Amino acid sequence: MTVRRIVANLAVSDPGSVREFYEKLLDLKVVMDHGWILTFACDAPAKPELSVASEGGSGTPVPDLSIEVDDVDEIYGRARSEGYEITYAITDEPWGVRRFYVRDPSGRLVNILSHTA
Repeated sequence: MTVRRIVANLAVSDPGSVREFYEKLLDLKVVMDHGWILTFACDAPAKPELSVASEGGSGTPVPDLSIEVDDVDEIYGRARSEGYEITYAITDEPWGVRRFYVRDPSGRLVNILSHTA
């Protein structure tokens, strides 16, 4: 038996209300839209991962999602210019990531990161 993928399912009252956030900020594409559910994806290959945590590191809360990008500084600039709520400013962490936290329009805490090494 092999796990093929892991999908994060976030409960929101209006899936369309977060569409622009994930499309515009992260360049994700809607690959399924049934009105009651939107599924976002990109062409990059990924391996299934699941994290469980008692904190988010550096004393931060556990985020609802962690999204690794190739240029965290670019995404941080986009998030700031769009006026999204940054709850943890861009930081180089001692475990080798550069990251920030941002709230999506539904209030979900999203950890955006790039590995530094």
